[in-house]
Order: sequence, then structure tokens, then C-alpha cells
Amino acid sequence: MPETIKINKGFDIKIKGEAQKSIREVRSKLYAIKPIDFTGIFPKLLVKEGDAVQAGTQLFYDKYRENIRFTSPVSGKVRAIRRGAKRVLLEIVIEPDGRMDRKDFGTGDPAKLTREQVVEKMLSSGMWPVLRQRPYGIIADPDEDPKSIFISAFDTHPLAPDYNFIMEGRQADFQAGLDVLKKLTSGRIYLNIDDDAHNSRTFLEAEGVVLNRFHGPHPAGNVGVQINRLDPLNRGEVVWYLRPQEVAQAGRLFRTGYLDGTKIIALTGSEVKKPQYIRTVAGASIGEMVDGHVNQGKLRYISGNVLTGRKIEKEGFLSFYDSQVSVIPEGDYYELFGWASPGLNKFSFSGAFLSRLWPGRKFRMDTNLHGGVRAYVMSGKFEKVFPFDIYPMQLIKAILVEDIDQMENLGIYEVEEEDFALCEFIDTSKTDIQQTIRKGLDIMRKEMM
Repeated sequence: MPETIKINKGFDIKIKGEAQKSIREVRSKLYAIKPIDFTGIFPKLLVKEGDAVQAGTQLFYDKYRENIRFTSPVSGKVRAIRRGAKRVLLEIVIEPDGRMDRKDFGTGDPAKLTREQVVEKMLSSGMWPVLRQRPYGIIADPDEDPKSIFISAFDTHPLAPDYNFIMEGRQADFQAGLDVLKKLTSGRIYLNIDDDAHNSRTFLEAEGVVLNRFHGPHPAGNVGVQINRLDPLNRGEVVWYLRPQEVAQAGRLFRTGYLDGTKIIALTGSEVKKPQYIRTVAGASIGEMVDGHVNQGKLRYISGNVLTGRKIEKEGFLSFYDSQVSVIPEGDYYELFGWASPGLNKFSFSGAFLSRLWPGRKFRMDTNLHGGVRAYVMSGKFEKVFPFDIYPMQLIKAILVEDIDQMENLGIYEVEEEDFALCEFIDTSKTDIQQTIRKGLDIMRKEMM
């Protein structure tokens, strides 16, 4: 029995709308791959509007790493190629034909293949982008030998999906995926589970991994926290990471020879009439998921969770790495003397409102900032929710002034945006801390190239 690693610093945000343990099948009318989901890539198109594609057909590649390919999740035709300002490629939209014709990449036992053969199959099929690396939070370099690979089998973000439920019965694919990962590193594979949950056999009986138990509030489920506790990053070192569904998808590719983008996501939030799990395909439009299943009014649709997810339209598309859609009220209103109210229905981290008398209560929270941007206040609150051995405020300030030496000394290599999401949530200065962290990571990556 592995020793439990306790995370004491952090905070669980109580929001209404947790997904019930039931699954609804949804087939979308459109699917899309969004280059903006992949940090640090410069896409070069391989298709044009009207082209017929199979599931696994290459759509674009990275200009600076041409072996990194991105493929269609379904068969059909290219409906639209959408660009934004300065012709930035935003979306490649696929209209499915309903047949799900798949390109055959060939089966293979990872144990009998060389590393080069495993990498080639992952690259050509478009499966490789599921592997991301720290530092920088970018797609992993196939030529690297990471010192370890991390799989966080639980998520502590608000209303996060339960991977124990999602992965039940997928033991064969998951183990095959682990066998694939063994070929990609000479180091250890860390599988981290929630000590408080009834964990799936898929995780408990996994072979070839170092199993670890974590206990504590959010961000205990963040892979950055787990890396910090188990295999901390130093300059020049690289760690890869991915989620359980992505491991199973990689395993299925090698077992069947076909790219299977099927995934189960959690449709959550206070404005969903019946929050539940949805079986769909990567890149699905959320329109069919939410039509008739959400409340009336002005709503915020988020691909991902409310802390780190991206705002999308009602007919928008699920982002590549997300296993959750959140629907909450839009906070487009002003409240006269709101600070003076007793706050029975208001959430407060500091306990400023009477709602603190009900510590286990869940709230219907909206997107209102409840204040404007102002100068930083040294309140010491960041340190209460930030479990890294890093000074968060000092790192933020070093990034703002682009002091590269200070950023490195203060631990920029160990963090990503999601690790500062709680700091941003409780920030009395209302600043975009996650955006600042991404700016710092981009500066360091350019400096080290």
C-alpha cells in the first residue's frame, strides 16, 4: 500500500451542478480541431474546404516540428476553415458522414516494437499531441527521453469529472496505453490516485507504474503539484504528462490499429437541468449536448472547468484536452452596495459574508468579478492556496518586469497557468494571473530555444 501524500494548502470551491453517474450518447452535427488548443505550435494546413477525410486523416502540422501531425476525429468532409485576426487559424470544422470510416494504422504489441516504431505510429495517427511536457506546457518532443511520465487519475477542479467512473471497464485499453508509455521513457511512470475515492480496478490493478495516493483540497489533482512532490523539475529536465482517457486512447490505437476519438465528458454547472456524463467524440460541438438541457437566461458556456476553461459559444466546440463542459450564469450586472449586504447567498474565500456559517453549502456562482482591476495588495492569501515551495507573488512580479534570472530562480519551470488558477480566483486585485504565467513561460521558452 503506497504512502498517502497529503496536500495541506489549497481550497475546494463549492459549486452546484455536479454530474450524476449516468451517460447520455450525443452525436454532433459538426466537429472541429482548434490549433489554438495547442500551445506553441504554428499550423500549416494539409486540407482545404470540401476535402473528404477519414478519422485519422492529417489536417495540419506544426511548421517548426513537421513530424507533429494533427488528424480528423471523424470521417466526412471539411466544412469550413476559420481564421481570426492576422489570418490566425482558429478552427478546421468537419461535417461527419455518419459512417466513421477510419484510417488503418496497423495493430502492434508495444512490447515487441522499438521506441522508434511506437513514436512513428503515435505521430502519424495524430495521437502524439496527447503527450505534453513540463516545463512550458507544450506538446512533448518525440526526440526527448523524459525523466518520468505522470498520469493524474483524479481531478480536483470545481465539478470535475470522476475518472474512476469514466474509466470503469476500460482496463485492457488503459494497460495497453501504459505499455506504450513504457517505450517512451527510461524513467518511471507515476499513476496518482485520490486517497478519498473508491478507486477503479483500472487504476488499482495497473502494471508497470508507481502508484501514489494523494489527499487534500484542490489543487491536489493538478499534475504540477504531483510532480513537485514526487519528481521535482530542475533546469534542463523534462517530464511528460497526460490524462487517463488519453492513455486508453493510445492503447486502443495499438490494439485495433484505428484512431478512436471517443471520450466521455462531464456536462456540469448550476444551469444544466440534469448534469450528467456525455459519450461523444473529441472536438464535438456542444450545441446538441445543451439544447433543451440548460436553463433560460444569459449563460456562460465553458469548455473545461470554471477556473481554467475557455469561453465558447453555445454552438462552440470542445477543446482537445478537455473532458468537461461547464454552464454557469453570465455575470453581466452591477450590484449597488453589494459589499454591504449580509451575503447569505454569496461565496467568500475570506469568510466576509454570513454564508460562512454553512461551510459545506454549494453556491450558484456567476462570472461577475465583483470589483475592478487595482494595484496588487500583499495580503498573504496566495500562500494559503498555493502548495508549491515557491513565492507566488514574487514570481508574478518577476514575470511582469521580464526578469529572466529571477523567474528561473523562483521556479518558473515547475508551474503552468492552472497552478495559479486559485490565486487568480481569490485575487483582490482582479488581475489575469494565468495569462501572466503563460507570458512568463513563453518568454522562458524563447530564451532557451
